[in-house]
Amino acid sequence: DNEAGRYKESYSKLRNWVHSSLDLYKTELLRILYPVFVHCYMELVAKGFAQEAREFFQSFRDDHQPQHIRDLQKLEGVITPQHLQENETACTLQENKVHVKMCQYSFELLLQYLQSTESMLMLGIVNSHINLKAVLPGQPAALLDDDESSSLPAKVQAVVEATNQKEIHWGILEGSLEDKFEKQIAAELEKADADKDAETDEAKKRAADGKVKKVKRDKAGKGLKAEPAARSVPRLKPELTMPLLTDDFERQALDDLRNRVKLGSTALPSVSCYTFVNTNNSLNCASISADGAYLAGGFSDSAIKLWDMVKMGEPSMYSDAGKQSLNKRPTPIRHYIRLVGHAGPVYGVDFSPEGDSLLSASGDCTIRLWSTRLNANLACYKGHNYPVWDVQYSPVGHYFASASYDRTARVWSMDRLQPLRIMAGHLSDVDCVQWHVNCNYIATGSSDKTVRLWDVQTGECVRIFTGHRSMIVSIAMSPDGLFMASGDEDGAIMMWDLASSRCVTPLLGHTGCVWSLAFSGEGSILASGSADNTVRLWDVNGSSKVTADKTRRLRLLKTLPTKSTPIYTLRFSRRNLLFVAGAFSPSKGH
Repeated sequence: DNEAGRYKESYSKLRNWVHSSLDLYKTELLRILYPVFVHCYMELVAKGFAQEAREFFQSFRDDHQPQHIRDLQKLEGVITPQHLQENETACTLQENKVHVKMCQYSFELLLQYLQSTESMLMLGIVNSHINLKAVLPGQPAALLDDDESSSLPAKVQAVVEATNQKEIHWGILEGSLEDKFEKQIAAELEKADADKDAETDEAKKRAADGKVKKVKRDKAGKGLKAEPAARSVPRLKPELTMPLLTDDFERQALDDLRNRVKLGSTALPSVSCYTFVNTNNSLNCASISADGAYLAGGFSDSAIKLWDMVKMGEPSMYSDAGKQSLNKRPTPIRHYIRLVGHAGPVYGVDFSPEGDSLLSASGDCTIRLWSTRLNANLACYKGHNYPVWDVQYSPVGHYFASASYDRTARVWSMDRLQPLRIMAGHLSDVDCVQWHVNCNYIATGSSDKTVRLWDVQTGECVRIFTGHRSMIVSIAMSPDGLFMASGDEDGAIMMWDLASSRCVTPLLGHTGCVWSLAFSGEGSILASGSADNTVRLWDVNGSSKVTADKTRRLRLLKTLPTKSTPIYTLRFSRRNLLFVAGAFSPSKGH
């Protein structure tokens, strides 16, 4: 008679039993509470108990708020049977069994409880909607940090496992600036060794004559040996036609690489922080050119503001018009250029490697190309059907990738107005995009809590990374192309081994959305910028090499707090100077 009340009573008893279990098994048993909770709620709604469903939802939602806040917000509005058919999250939960992994003993404990208490209602939900995968042998402690413990739908898990078996090719791009630099160093080392051998032979000849006893080792040649010997990353030919770099840019870039500061746990980078003030919460995104010469910001009023940082350092100047007028106060010259062309908010901006052009992504569904020298719009790329959240140049320029609300990522070239490839497969909008260093792959982060890796040549998904508990908003690739870092809306960062698609280590510490990630030039340090007003520096070499130890964490080297500035973007220059940008957001008390 009291069918609605049975759901609350049965779930409450199951919840109390789980929380009173031994700590050794409690962590695993807690994983079943959320899927049981949402299916109890949806069954109450389906049977027309709207008021009872609302009371049930409010009674237990706090238990699941920290880890499943996004899904709970979507399910909260489901109050009628029709809503169950229309709500995307509810449909996904109804159509797919949730995959929960636990050890054999925890599985037997749960089964024994359900049978001994004759809790047929809970047993029916577990059998119908949860795929309990018992692992033999194994203790719960060995499974705590397993990425599969995030309760994926069984069908999705099967797709993930099949996708991650595909063959992929890693390595640095053949003919890239890094490749040319290492070849230059190798040639200089070879020449230095030849000169040293010649000097040694001559010294031996003189020593035989009794003139010289010893020749000192060439210190310069010794110093050059360190960096190339440290890496044995394969070289890959590009699948796309690579653009030609100008001689001046290539010369300057190689000079920057030669003078790059070697960073590590004992040598932290210098940081230059640019702060936007008086934005009135209208700044959506920011980008800094590779040499730090330009800074761009995208605003909600559809405009882009471009700052020349060289002119910013000049002394205060006044316009001629202000000087000529005796009745008007002199007006300072603005050091930024306002670029107008979009018809909607600007959500993403990115500079080309050479810094001579700028891409912008907007809510008007378009991407625009701007010249930083002419301060003019050069092209408008149309292809997405909904707002474009992010855009990024490839490491060599010319090609770029975009991410959109239409659940696709697209690859473009500057000389064509239509996309070259369309990457479709995400279950929700694609929020960020990042190129692999060899330009053969792009990574996309989505609101479906997954990161996917795509083959640029075929448009095929070759890796799916699961483990985040909220939308992914930032991605970074290591310079050697072997690792990837991704940051989510809850402040969690995960370091991934691209070959095995497994999480090497989670990085915990941020308390706000991680909006930007960047690796240093040699890959020894990962920098993260967050909405919690801090920049954090992580020691990559400290633990990413020990992939077998899942519980190991990357060491936090330093936390750099700002007064009240959420970090929108950060990047390392070729000389390993860290550039940071954010919008000053004063608290209500100021």
